[in-house]
Amino acid sequence: MKEQKNYRLMDQKGRILIPKELRDAASLECGGIIRLVLMNGCILIKKVELIEVGDQSADAVEAYVRAAIKTMPDTVRLGLIQDLSTLINSGDQHEHI
Repeated sequence: MKEQKNYRLMDQKGRILIPKELRDAASLECGGIIRLVLMNGCILIKKVELIEVGDQSADAVEAYVRAAIKTMPDTVRLGLIQDLSTLINSGDQHEHI
């Protein structure tokens, strides 16, 4: 594979734009999960289809849930919203006791 060089400016929040031709070549889509790895002073970006086995960190779980929600029917999404609202509301009630 031929190396492709691209130069981008990072904004004040540390964001960069991955050019469309690179996103397409790597099959990266909006809402997709990527893993960032720091290795020998270089940042590697890897597309992740599923969260690696054993990684149950809050960041990994959130990324997985956000990606999974996109494939769910609206009825399932609405059910999850209702369940989360109930959970949040019950947590609020316990804080006041």
